[in-house]
Amino acid sequence: MALLLGVLMLFHELVPNRIGNLGSLVETFLPWFGLGIPVLLAGALWRRSPAAGAALLLPAAVWLSLFGGLLGDKSQPGGDLTVVQHNVGAENPDPAGTARDLATSGADVLALVELTEQARGTYEQGLAAAYPHHTVQGTVGLWSRLPLSDTRPIDTRMDVGPLGDTKPAEEKLAYNRALRATVTTGKGPLAVYVAHLGSARVNPRGGFSTGDRDRNAQALAEAVAAERNERVVLLGDLNGTVDDRALAGLTSRLRSAQVAAGDGFGFSWPAAFPVVRIDQILTKGVQPKSSWVLPATGSDHLPVAARLGW
Repeated sequence: MALLLGVLMLFHELVPNRIGNLGSLVETFLPWFGLGIPVLLAGALWRRSPAAGAALLLPAAVWLSLFGGLLGDKSQPGGDLTVVQHNVGAENPDPAGTARDLATSGADVLALVELTEQARGTYEQGLAAAYPHHTVQGTVGLWSRLPLSDTRPIDTRMDVGPLGDTKPAEEKLAYNRALRATVTTGKGPLAVYVAHLGSARVNPRGGFSTGDRDRNAQALAEAVAAERNERVVLLGDLNGTVDDRALAGLTSRLRSAQVAAGDGFGFSWPAAFPVVRIDQILTKGVQPKSSWVLPATGSDHLPVAARLGW
């Protein structure tokens, strides 16, 4: 069992996705496979088996090679810009309180996803004093202390098939889930993408259902690949971890601020007991100096933040 655990973690990319997206499911919770090591160690000690204890060196070494770098604090002082991303939650019972918390977060650029039409005005009013510039495209929005330009929605193919093709653009915009904007900084323009990819669901019959998310991720990756600005930040609830192969089109071009400069795993969901980081800050052309998770709001996600430098 120890050897199998080590091999599974070492070659997780070979776990097929053909049956219930099992590979993506394994990669989503890959850090938690490390819990099998102390369980098996207890079994080895109970059986007084030196061979079993020695076999545990393999999964322990593999886990440390994959995630050991996340155990320490890699943050550095300095930085030029603080960015925050938060899925504010469509069922958030206190959007006004969430807006107050975010207004005092210290963010220069603030991305919100899962905005509802009912709560949009509350966020706009609560954030107006701290952020003179903002744009909302469908269910995603960007607030900034710095000027915004070139704002536009990004088509992440939420609608597919003949029915989707017949919908007019203004109808699609109402539930658009991604945008792009240029933030004018003192050191040049910064392309900022805000995205909320489709949800992933686990059910007994379908397994790990990720069809919408994977399609959205591919479309978003194509948009990022076509970006001409050398400095790019993606702020979003991607409904997947950076280990998930479905996000490879993004993670191959952008790096995680949490991995580069965070303290720990930075789990963001669910807020009551976070077990995965699906809220991401990904960058290119800028240097993550620090990355952290903010205190809970009324949402079922935790806000995530990063300090970036040039």
